[in-house]
Amino acid sequence: MNRRVAFTLVELLVVIAIIAVLMGLILSAVQNVRAAASRLQCQNNLKQVALACHTYESSRGTLPIGHRGIFNADRRAFTGWLYDILPHMEQENIYREAEQAFRVQASPFVNPPHKHIATVVKSYTCPNDPRVTTSQLSVKTNNVVAFTCYLGVSGKDYKSRDGVMVQNQRTSMLAITDGTSNTLMIGERPPSADFQFGWWYAGVGQQVSGSADQILGVREQNLQPIVSGSTCGPGAYPFRASRLNDPCGMFHFWSQHPGGANFAFADGSVRQIGYSANDLMPALATRAGGEVANLD
Repeated sequence: MNRRVAFTLVELLVVIAIIAVLMGLILSAVQNVRAAASRLQCQNNLKQVALACHTYESSRGTLPIGHRGIFNADRRAFTGWLYDILPHMEQENIYREAEQAFRVQASPFVNPPHKHIATVVKSYTCPNDPRVTTSQLSVKTNNVVAFTCYLGVSGKDYKSRDGVMVQNQRTSMLAITDGTSNTLMIGERPPSADFQFGWWYAGVGQQVSGSADQILGVREQNLQPIVSGSTCGPGAYPFRASRLNDPCGMFHFWSQHPGGANFAFADGSVRQIGYSANDLMPALATRAGGEVANLD
């Protein structure tokens, strides 16, 4: 005798609840896997950048210049370490064309000939920030620009000049007396919310210092005009989490990875540093301060 099998309403609701729980677990696992893959790719990009700095140092005797000011003798105003390592990043064509552009036009903001102000160099970006996969319009200055998620560590702040990547200065390995494995060289920070800071090609920075564009201190100052009602205070800004739409996030290192940000040390190693290490950052940022800092 055939018997018809049917679910009661309660049984159906139980099945639906179980499926919902399983879907939630699966989605959470997928998100965790994606986050881990994004963090790994970001670290790989940063590792490639750090190795390029070392290759540059091997051929030139110093690490690349942190940032070129407007009166730098090299006559490549507002370029810096990201520009200099292009040949060591398998980007010889970009470097060669940019060199030709500077021979034609001194200002890097004139496109053409400076078309690479809007050229995305994938290895300079972190894949968890969808904004940097294409060039963006900086409304304030009306430039279409490409970005970097990695900034050179200039020391405690733009005035101190005690880090590895400093404006108008090249640092030798011998000058890093605190030890290359204990000294930060490059760190993560997404471009500013208004796309005005974080330009890899023509980063003027705060008060033409390069600060917050291609280099950054771990206790950086806000050099923008501060008046009553200003969103961001004067600083010094600590190492802490932020958001892409936070206008004050441009003044300190941070990332979209949970718990911290990736940094490359002067020895070329890359590791994620948690925000709990904020108090150690000034010691890690100086090249010859004599401080004792142990992340472990």
